[in-house]
Amino acid sequence: MERVLEPEVMDTPEEAREYDAMDFTEVNTAFAQEVITLAPTTAKVLDAGTGTARIPILICQERPQWQITAIDLAESMLQLGIKNVEQAGLQEQITLEAVDAKQLPYGDRYFDLVISNSLIHHLPDPLPFLKELKRVLKPNGAIFLRDLLRPETEAIANRFVEEIGTEYDEHQKKLFRDSLYAAFTLDEVKQLIIDAASLEGVQIYQSSDRHWTAKTELKA
Repeated sequence: MERVLEPEVMDTPEEAREYDAMDFTEVNTAFAQEVITLAPTTAKVLDAGTGTARIPILICQERPQWQITAIDLAESMLQLGIKNVEQAGLQEQITLEAVDAKQLPYGDRYFDLVISNSLIHHLPDPLPFLKELKRVLKPNGAIFLRDLLRPETEAIANRFVEEIGTEYDEHQKKLFRDSLYAAFTLDEVKQLIIDAASLEGVQIYQSSDRHWTAKTELKA
C-alpha cells in the first residue's frame, strides 16, 4: 500500500478536541511506562509532537524530578495541553512550547532523553527531525520513538479501523485511517533512522500489530 500524506499540523479547535477526546489511555500508559525506565531519576526530556500533553503528564506522575519540554506546532493542541497540565498540577515540570520539531531552538547535546509518540507519520520527510534529534541529544542520551505502521493492504487498514471501538465516531475513524495511510513501513523506518540519520545503537522493531518502536537506552 502506497503512503498517502496527511496534514502535518492538526490546528483547528475542533480537531484538537476530537483528538483529545479519543481514548488513548492504554497505548499512552504503555508508552510512558517504557520511557521511565530509560533515564535516571533526574533528567531533561524533550517530547516532540506532544499533542495535548497526555503522555508527559503520565510520565511526570511517575518521575517527579524530570523536566519535560513538550513541543508541538499546533496551537490548538497546545492550548488544550496547557489546561491538561494545569489540571494535573504539573506546571513546574512540564513546559509546553510552539516549536517545529524540524528546527529545534535548543542547544547541542542538551537533552538526556528525546521521546516522540505518533509524530513521524505526520511529517512528509522525517529526516530533518531525526537529524535535529541527534543534535540536541547528549552523547550518552536515550531516545524512545513510537508510531503507527502502514498496513500492507487496504483490507488490513479497514480491519484496524473497525477494531478501534464503537465509541469512536466516523470522523475519528477517518482520522485514524488517514494516519495509517500516512505511516511508514518498518523497513522505511530503519532506512530513515539508521541509514539516513545515522543514529547509532537504536533498536527498531514492530511493537504491536500496528506500531513500531525505536529506542536506545541511556549509556553509563
